[in-house]
Amino acid sequence: QAQLVESGGGSVQAGGSLNLSCVASGDTYTTACMGWFRQGPGQERELVAAIYATGLGTWYASSVEGRFTISQDDTRNTLFLQMNRLKPEDTAMYYCAARPRGRASGGSCYTLLRIRRDNNWGRGTQVSVSA
Repeated sequence: QAQLVESGGGSVQAGGSLNLSCVASGDTYTTACMGWFRQGPGQERELVAAIYATGLGTWYASSVEGRFTISQDDTRNTLFLQMNRLKPEDTAMYYCAARPRGRASGGSCYTLLRIRRDNNWGRGTQVSVSA
């Protein structure tokens, strides 16, 4: 069973920064394809960033590219999302996700995270950005 625990959320003013963390444990997930999703009020959950290829590959949604940076620590069991120049529209619950072990192939990482229904999920951390 995989366990993903997010932290680092909070309330900031527009233009501020936050650094989210996700600590992963267990033996049923893979660090080869992980990502951050968010879900704003009344909105569907959307993928904002993904990391793959032992951390050498990254993908960002156009709405966050240039402002957010996804990374992993040396063990690759801790996932980070550095968020800079935050905007009110970034307000959402942010979730960490990881593909199950052995299920990170057959498509691009960000596609697998987005379309497959068997991701491992954390419970989320709230980010609120005021104008």
